[in-house]
Amino acid sequence: MGKTDLAIKLALEINGEIVSVDSRQIYRYMDIGTAKPTPEQLGLVPHYMVDCVTPDDPFSAADYQKGADNAIEEITKRGKIPILVGGSGLYFRALVDGLFEGPESDKDFRQSLRQEAEESGIQVLYDRLKVIDPEASEKIHHNDLMRIIRALEVYDKSGRRISELQKQWGASEARYKFLAFGLNLPRDELYRRIETRLDQMMAQGFLDEALSLLKYSRELPAMNCLGYKELFLYLDGSLSLDEAIQLIKRNTRRYSKRQLTWFRKDKRIKWIDLSLCNSTVEAISFITRLFYEYP
Repeated sequence: MGKTDLAIKLALEINGEIVSVDSRQIYRYMDIGTAKPTPEQLGLVPHYMVDCVTPDDPFSAADYQKGADNAIEEITKRGKIPILVGGSGLYFRALVDGLFEGPESDKDFRQSLRQEAEESGIQVLYDRLKVIDPEASEKIHHNDLMRIIRALEVYDKSGRRISELQKQWGASEARYKFLAFGLNLPRDELYRRIETRLDQMMAQGFLDEALSLLKYSRELPAMNCLGYKELFLYLDGSLSLDEAIQLIKRNTRRYSKRQLTWFRKDKRIKWIDLSLCNSTVEAISFITRLFYEYP
């Protein structure tokens, strides 16, 4: 029982429609590696914030917030219940708590950092971030060029660390009245599912999908998505296919751990231990009971 299957069954139960909270599913042509809903699943329940832009289009948390706000408005106008589904903590916080007050983007500054990354490598920028904002560097992956650049930009333009500004989140009332649930599994079972899912993705053509994306610049944020970047190393000849697959599994385990750490800090989330649920029906029954009891 995965979150997509559970969300679809929940949507059918409470007359809901789904808004994706996934920072990778926004990209077109990246279907298998992001575990997008299948055409059959999309036929059961409408999904929003999926396939929004091409991999070479810029897309920010502010763009996500605007698009998701519009989706929620559209869903509620038709008398449906919006159901947010996904694991992007940044997108979730941007939508429910709003964006922190930071300096506006500087196109020239960003381009200069991208140029530096191309010439000297992303690690140079990441090392700089570790010096000026160690707290932010612990939360940002060392290959996430877009977020590294934004953190450096915030410090350069405001003199304040982005980690400090982000503490504004939660200081005011949430933008929406909502219930939040997290799905929990024993670590061994979670890791087993991660490995099984990747094996299934490879059988479905994940490698061919990655090959089709080589026409895009590797410096784009989309090209640093988990799974794709490791397969690109295989396609470059830097790793064997088995090494790339094992690296994806390892990095996915680490990412899932960071996700849990992020979301567990949010005390509004009610956790469901799936290992204690005998069926999807039982998990959905728990959620729907709290939903109908919610004032």
